[in-house]
Amino acid sequence: MRSDYDLLIVGGGLAGNCLALALKDTGLKVAVVEANTREQLAASPAGDRALALAAGTVNVLEGLGLWQGVSDKATAIKHIHISDRGHFGKTRLSAQKQGVDALGYVIAARDIETHLAGLVQQSAIGQLCPARVVGLMAGENEINVSLKRGEDSLNISAKLLVGADGGNSSVRKLLDIRQHVIDYGQTALVTTVKSALPHNNTAFERFTVSGPLALLPVAKNHCAVVWTRTNEEAEALMLGSEADFLNELQQCFGFKLGELALTAPRRAFPLSLIRAESMCRNRAIIIGNAVHQLHPVAGQGFNLGLRDVVQLASVLGRAVRDGDDIGADDFLKQYAAARLKDHDRVVGFTDTVVKIFSNDWLAVAAARNIGLTVLDHLPAAKNLLAGQAMGLAEYLPKLANKK
Repeated sequence: MRSDYDLLIVGGGLAGNCLALALKDTGLKVAVVEANTREQLAASPAGDRALALAAGTVNVLEGLGLWQGVSDKATAIKHIHISDRGHFGKTRLSAQKQGVDALGYVIAARDIETHLAGLVQQSAIGQLCPARVVGLMAGENEINVSLKRGEDSLNISAKLLVGADGGNSSVRKLLDIRQHVIDYGQTALVTTVKSALPHNNTAFERFTVSGPLALLPVAKNHCAVVWTRTNEEAEALMLGSEADFLNELQQCFGFKLGELALTAPRRAFPLSLIRAESMCRNRAIIIGNAVHQLHPVAGQGFNLGLRDVVQLASVLGRAVRDGDDIGADDFLKQYAAARLKDHDRVVGFTDTVVKIFSNDWLAVAAARNIGLTVLDHLPAAKNLLAGQAMGLAEYLPKLANKK
C-alpha cells in the first residue's frame, strides 16, 4: 500500500518547521500537522520568551537558509558577564577574545516562529492545520495516523511519524513513552526591561540563592529578563504590584545598568528537567522538547533541539539516497543512539549548574566563587566555557587553531 506521505511531522513550532524546511529538497513528501491556528500561535504568551541562540545554532540556521530573513530582528551577544550575588566571584567572556563576531544572539521566539511558518507556507510542504493527532497504529511498512479537524475525522498514513509537538507531546503519550521528571521547585519569571545605561551587547547571568537571573540584550537599552525564583517567591511576585516586582528585580540585579523599567507584561513558567525514556517506537520518533525540557539557566533548550533536527535531516537525506526505509526500527534506533551523548552532556551540564548555583551553603558558595574567579584568569578554561556557550564545544580545538 502506498503511504499518503513519506514523513509526517506533528508540531508546527520551531523544531517541526525547521525539520520540514531542512527536508524540502530531498524528494520526500512531507506534511506538518499543527493543532493551533497561526493566529493562536502568534498570540501565545510563549512567543514573548527570548531565545538565546548559540553561535553554532545560528551557523546551522544560516546553512539551512533560515536565518537570513530574520537576522535583523536578533541582537548579538558580544560579552557575557557571570556573577554570584553577594559574593566576589565573577567571569567575563568576550566575542573579540574568542575571535568571533558574536558569542550568540537573542531573538523573540515569536519572530523566528513567524518567519519559519511563513517559509513553510511558501513551500510545497503539506500543512494540516489546525488538526490534532488522536490515534496511531503502526504497520509493517507504514504508520496510520488518526486526526481530528474540528468535527471531522481524517486518517492518513506515512512511512515515518516525527513528534515535534513540545513538552506536552501528544505523539509521545500515544506511543506510551514514559518520562523522567525532576521538579526544581522553581518558576521562571519572564519580562522585558529598559535600562538607564546601555547594555553594550552584554548578556548578564547573575546567580542568587533562589536561582539564576539573566538579562539578555534585545534592543537598544532593552533587556529580556529570565528570572528564576522558588515557586512561592514567584507566586508572590506575580500577585504583587509591578512596582514591587521591579524593586525586587532591581535589588537582585543591582545597578550595573542603572535604573530598570518594565516594558512588557510579566509571565511565569514552572521549571522542571524532563527526559523521555526513549526517542523512538513503532515507525515514530520524537525530537526537541518532546524528548527533553531543560532549565533555562544555560539557554540550551532550542540549541539542543535544533541539533536533533539537523542530525535527523542528515540521516533521512542519506537514507533517501540509499533507498533505505526511513521508518525502519534499526534506522531509528541508530539515530536515537547517536543523539544520546549530546543529550547526556547538555542535560548533565545544565542540571549541575542549577544545583551548584541555586543554594547558599557556605562551602558550595565558597567553592563556586573561587571557581568563577579562577576561571576568569585561565584562558584555556575560559575558551572551554565560551565554546559551551556558543554551542561549539566539540569544535573548540579547531577554533583555537585558527587564531
